[in-house]
Parts: sequence; C-alpha cells; structure tokens
Amino acid sequence: MSVSVHRSGFIGIVGRPNVGKSTIMNQLLGEKISIVSPLPQTTRHRILGVLTLPHAQLLFLDSPGLHRSEDALGRSMVQAVTSVLSEADILLVVIDARKGITMEDERVFDRVRLALHQPIRAGKRVSIAAINKVDLVKKPKILPLIEACAKTGIFAECIPISATTEVQIPLLLERLIAYLPEGPQWYEPKDRTDQTITQRVGELIREQILLATRQEVPYAVAVSVDKLEEQPQISRIEATLFVERQGQKAILIGRGGLLLKRIGESARKQIEPLVGRKIYLGLWVKVEKDWRSDKRFVERLGYGAQLS
Repeated sequence: MSVSVHRSGFIGIVGRPNVGKSTIMNQLLGEKISIVSPLPQTTRHRILGVLTLPHAQLLFLDSPGLHRSEDALGRSMVQAVTSVLSEADILLVVIDARKGITMEDERVFDRVRLALHQPIRAGKRVSIAAINKVDLVKKPKILPLIEACAKTGIFAECIPISATTEVQIPLLLERLIAYLPEGPQWYEPKDRTDQTITQRVGELIREQILLATRQEVPYAVAVSVDKLEEQPQISRIEATLFVERQGQKAILIGRGGLLLKRIGESARKQIEPLVGRKIYLGLWVKVEKDWRSDKRFVERLGYGAQLS
C-alpha cells in the first residue's frame, strides 16, 4: 500500500523591477493578493500568498524588484528581497522575454547564486527561471533566451510563460510542486495571505493611485489606513495619502478634487469585495517632506524591518 507524499515549502518570486512577479503569483493563486500596475516598484513589501492543494501547500513570497536603493524606502525594499532569498526553498526568478537578460537580471542572478549556497531547512535549494511575457515576442526569440538562461548554470528548469494570458502557468505550477520538499501543511486551507485586512485595503488604495497618476507622484505616495470601522449598514474606512511636495498634493487631488474622487471610487470597488460589504471611503492628502529618506517615518509606515 503506497503512502501519498505531502509537499510544502516557500517559493520566493524574485527579479528586477516590472517583470510581472506579482501577476505571476496572483495567477498561480487564482486570486489577487498582490497589487499590480504597469509601473516598476509597485510591490514594496514581502507578501505571502498561500495555495493549499490536497497533496501540497505552496507558500509564495512575492518581493519588490531588486534595484539599487537610494533612500530609506529603497533600502527597506532591498531588505525585503534579501529576506525572501534567505527564506525560500525554491527561488522563482522572473525574466521579461521582451528585453532578454539585462545587466539588472545579471545582478539578480548573482544574488541567486549566493542564496543557492546558503543552508535551508529542507536541504538543497532549487531555482527555476520563469521567462514571462512570451505572448509579446515572436517565437524564434524564445528558444535562444531559454538557452541563455540554461547556460547560467543556476536554474533547474527554464520555463517560458505568460502571466497575463496564463500560457504554461499550469505547467509552472506542476513543476514547482515537483521540486517542493516533503513537509506538513503550515497554514489552514482557508488562509490565503498573512496580510491583515488593513494592509490589503491600504495596498488597494495605493494601486488605484498608481493607475491614475504619472511622473514622480506614484513613487512619492504612501497610504496609511487610519480607521477601519464596521457600522450597522456600512464599513467606514479613512486613509491618509502621504506625498513629499505640495505640487504632488495638488496633482493627486486634481482640479476641484476630481482625481482624488476618481481614485476613491475605483478603490472602493476593489475594497468592497474584500470586506464583503458596502464601505464609505474617506481619503485625505498630507505632505510629509522627503518621507522616503526618513528612516523612522518609513518604519512607521510598516515598510520592512528596522533599518540599519
């Protein structure tokens, strides 16, 4: 009589900015856990997504794009990537098929090489390359890119995918499960993430800001959810949007408050399915000069661990 094997472990999703890491995690989970936008550095935290199957539990760790940090916020994002690299049993390295292997990708590969030699609870680590956005390139360009990834010597497999059209997403999931170590179910089947409702609400608001604004404004905005209160007929949510300059505040509010109103309406449509009821959403914009360079303020907003 054969005994079925249960597999579980952490899968760290890493790569340079704007290669589609969050979209891949959402597709693998079948649910939106990480916010997405066309802008690089959308993800600022290490975000856990849990997928529980009868024979396996996959603990995905989405991470910010690895980049050169210039301020306290950037350093917290790099720390989040470092945390994912140290925790994961499997490193899923995402590459943009449209741009091939760039110098930024090479820097990611260097970090992965180091991580592969670090001890892990389940023994040997494995890395897999996910060559994303293959739906946007001609097929003859894909094979040389697969060969280039294989030549690095750090990947157990190199899998071409498209997160937006779901091309080979089932195959990627199948291969990830195959490389998972044997292990128990760490989370209850109903658990989908370790983020609180307040954290998820804040991120959904920030996502709509990213989609509605341009230039420097998206990168200079932070969201603090100040109140999330259930009332008899409605939930009341109040949030402060921090920017660094008066000019950014004016852009975010818009003429006659129209842009801020549009952001609020779009965010409300995203938040209501999450909380399961109608909400009132109040948004206020406040200037906190150069907050991204203020270590204490960055920590107060919950970005990363204590910064050195």
